Amino acid sequence: MIAVFQTIDLVLGLYTWIIIGSAIFSWLYAFNVVNSNNQFVGMIGEFLHKATEPALRPIRQIMPNLGGLDISPIVLLIAIFFVRTFLATSVAPMFY
Repeated sequence: MIAVFQTIDLVLGLYTWIIIGSAIFSWLYAFNVVNSNNQFVGMIGEFLHKATEPALRPIRQIMPNLGGLDISPIVLLIAIFFVRTFLATSVAPMFY
């Protein structure tokens, strides 16, 4: 059972980095630092968008409009941090 919790923690950790990468990529794209016509850049952007948008969309619908500021990745990162901490401190010790 511990292996299941460690696998879930690993997946959530990897997804955390994907969210961070998506936020950084969106800034780079918005400020024209990356070439949007490059096929490789487009593939990375598409992957990051498809990987994070299903989790971010419900948060964006709930959050109030803050103009050009999108804090939904921060809210999602806090939620992931909570789940990882809850699993590590409350659920996993029951199986040791």
